[in-house]
Amino acid sequence: MVSQVQRRTGFHHDVVLALGANQTSNLGKPEEIVIFAIQNLSDRLGAPIRKSSLYQTPAFPVGAGPDFVNAAVAFQTDKAAADVLAICHEIEELAGRTREVRWGPRTLDIDLIAFGDQILPDLAVHQHWRDLPIEDQTTQTPAELIVPHPRVQDRAFVLIPMMDVAPHWRHPVLGLTTAEMLDARSLAEKAEIHRLDAA
Repeated sequence: MVSQVQRRTGFHHDVVLALGANQTSNLGKPEEIVIFAIQNLSDRLGAPIRKSSLYQTPAFPVGAGPDFVNAAVAFQTDKAAADVLAICHEIEELAGRTREVRWGPRTLDIDLIAFGDQILPDLAVHQHWRDLPIEDQTTQTPAELIVPHPRVQDRAFVLIPMMDVAPHWRHPVLGLTTAEMLDARSLAEKAEIHRLDAA
């Protein structure tokens, strides 16, 4: 069946975003911030959004701050990836997000995880960031959008919420589905992530 977006524009992209917060802000507690962000995304996109439950997850890396509240959303859009990212940054700013410490505590983080089967900006750059040693990940930040997110396969706190909204999404480089990538994570890592009330 052809979707409404396809009929209107002739093309669409299946997008997955990951959301997380572990600090309070003018919008309230982390749970309230994530719920606000999801609603704001829906309003701005003007399109139906599939949303995951909320999950409590340990801060990454260990000891980096209080536990996070994480969620994922999936939707179809005819916008460009850069336009979706700009919307995400605007919503982060509404929550008082600052970018002072990499992987530090934050009022809101929205990551563009997947943009259909696109690899951005290209395969070589994506592989560079995907293979970056952990010690370099703490200090280096790409200057451009990398899609799929180079760490999605490494993070159960992203994959578990994704299972609620995009279990069959297939990584265009690794060839693995969300479910298969989650299966590869350790039982200990997955056991640290707890479902909260539905978003």
